[in-house]
Amino acid sequence: GAKLNVELSSGFTDILVDGKLCDCDVVVDCKVGDPVPVQVKLTNWSKHSVGPFALTMTPYQDYQNGVHNYELQDAITFVGSNTFYIDSVKPTKDSVYFGALLFLYTGDFYLNIKFHEDNCSKELPLSWFCLPSVHIRAVESVAEAKL
Repeated sequence: GAKLNVELSSGFTDILVDGKLCDCDVVVDCKVGDPVPVQVKLTNWSKHSVGPFALTMTPYQDYQNGVHNYELQDAITFVGSNTFYIDSVKPTKDSVYFGALLFLYTGDFYLNIKFHEDNCSKELPLSWFCLPSVHIRAVESVAEAKL
């Protein structure tokens, strides 16, 4: 199945899906009922410690008419939490956090990745605040398709 990596550093911000760079044109396919591993890795290249802060992944559906549906607790569940609490990261060090997403229904979903910082927004690169949404298409698992 698909694997989602969010790699952040003071020099760049990458969202990787199965090791490939993710931009708004990439669609991630995953199977209903199969966990999608999520890895968040923060590398600090600055001369100062950064953090602590939190990163939240919010799934939504885009109805293409300006309406976004965020009421998806029956369609998507997180293994663990949808919020990653990142402790302060020392210069030249990195921090890695793991989680997983589980899709319960088929459909097209988007994952919005947002930062919440406690009075340290001056330390964080602007690129971290405008991460692209990840487009995930949940498809039927093979077992269901045969029935």
